[in-house]
Amino acid sequence: MHSSTPLFLPTLNALPRPLLAALLLGACMQGPAHAAPPQARGDAKAGATAMLEVSEDGRDVIDRRARLLWPRCVEGMHWNGKTCTGLPELFTHKQAQALAAERAKQDGVRWRLPRVNEMRRLISRDIRPQGLSPELFPGAPRGWHWTGTAAVNARPVNPYNYSNISGSAGTQLSAQQAWAIDLDSLETRPDMGRGNQLMVRLVRPLPSAPPEEKAEAPARPAPHRPDPDEED
Repeated sequence: MHSSTPLFLPTLNALPRPLLAALLLGACMQGPAHAAPPQARGDAKAGATAMLEVSEDGRDVIDRRARLLWPRCVEGMHWNGKTCTGLPELFTHKQAQALAAERAKQDGVRWRLPRVNEMRRLISRDIRPQGLSPELFPGAPRGWHWTGTAAVNARPVNPYNYSNISGSAGTQLSAQQAWAIDLDSLETRPDMGRGNQLMVRLVRPLPSAPPEEKAEAPARPAPHRPDPDEED
């Protein structure tokens, strides 16, 4: 039998100081490369709703970057101070446009149907399923909503096609369609028939801040004029 010689490993104290310093420095610099700092994860989580805020009276949502003001409730529902109550009302596209015009006339502000991109700004990406934030828009119904973006027939017209001989087929079809957005699936489509009855959430420009009143400059004292009756 061969006697086994015990194997001794050098301790840290036995290592040369330059080598020990290099090992310690490498251990300090090494770390999980995939771990993101907490603030980076928080920044990535912030969605479109980070740009939105509730108005002072709690009835509206303000998008300061886009300079827009949104009611917290869709048409047909009402704000009771805590949430939206009631049932949403459905409109054809023509009725929705008439509603916006009548509301603008009554309130003296430019209420209108929102554009597709404006509606997309309301969608929160950090909730599941994605949609309107329940904190900003409590009780908001999902489903199709009208927008003010006009439908555009982008398909090329074949002049040799019998259906396009008059040249007005595409124009007539486009006039019967409009853009709509589904806040359930987040789908948008340009060919929604204007006769369909959908929900409506109007929007208006954010009121301009009143100009700051300039402080009136103190009146300058009138220059002293000698009295001609005074004696020298």
